Amino acid sequence: MKTWRFIDSPKLSAQANMDLDKSLLDNFDGIPIFRLYSWEENSFTIGRFQKSDGLERFGTNHAIRMTGGGLLLHGCDISYSIVIPTKLLGKKSVKESYEYLCSFLLHFYKNLGLHVEYAKDIKKELSKSFFCQEGFEAYDMIVDGKKIGGNAQKRTKDLIFQHGSIPLKNDTREFSGYSLEEFGVNLSKDKTKELLKKSFIELFGVKFEK
Repeated sequence: MKTWRFIDSPKLSAQANMDLDKSLLDNFDGIPIFRLYSWEENSFTIGRFQKSDGLERFGTNHAIRMTGGGLLLHGCDISYSIVIPTKLLGKKSVKESYEYLCSFLLHFYKNLGLHVEYAKDIKKELSKSFFCQEGFEAYDMIVDGKKIGGNAQKRTKDLIFQHGSIPLKNDTREFSGYSLEEFGVNLSKDKTKELLKKSFIELFGVKFEK
């Protein structure tokens, strides 16, 4: 299916962003969705299996993601969400679907002049952590051995929901991880959205309707 719905969301609170993601999945009408969005400053999300005890030190602007993983700080990043019928990916396994859907991110980073690889391809030791940016999953984006962004999926019987984060600027909070700024890349949030959308179109050959 070549026609996708494109959603460019304004800056929202953590809860509003996660509510919108859930609504897009719950009310899916058959047209694949690609959404780009940003966050209010000093917000964060936690994975759906993560304990919420002791989160007060990170602030009150937080929400629980539909996906797993650890605590992820937001406000200096751009995030994306994809909702797509499973059947559109044919017989791809879960791992193959990750690799396929994340490929537009590799394209995006490489267009910025960065040598980026999946953690699995550089034999990075995979590990879990309370903080997303401190652990390593197979399809995390790695530049010079440093994690630059992660992705996660939720599946229903007929749909795949995937989202991830692209850190743009250094976040002064602890456990924020690395950002594009660390590698000499300085992009505004609007320019980042433009380039992510361009990479998605170039790689998947889709047509967007707003």
